[in-house]
Amino acid sequence: MDTLLIFKALSNETRVQILEWLKKPDANFGPQLYLPPDSDFKGGICVGSIQEKTGLAQSVVSNYLLLMKKAGLLESRRYGQWTYYRRNDETFMQLADFIKNEM
Repeated sequence: MDTLLIFKALSNETRVQILEWLKKPDANFGPQLYLPPDSDFKGGICVGSIQEKTGLAQSVVSNYLLLMKKAGLLESRRYGQWTYYRRNDETFMQLADFIKNEM
């Protein structure tokens, strides 16, 4: 776990908001039409849906998502031309343990 990269990813209000939205994807985003119904990537949200909700340019949102993925906060999966992201809850549990025990 790269805690410095995680804290860097969490230092931006929009990135934190995206993570909050992805905690409850069904409540914060509409149906994901291009996610195959038999997919094992439950909770995955398309980049376009995230971009639309933020109101930012797709390139900005893509860079934000890539940074959070490199930090381990997100997982991604590609289906055709669509890329879906979801929270990596395991990293959040490790981060919580780190803060509780090491800081």
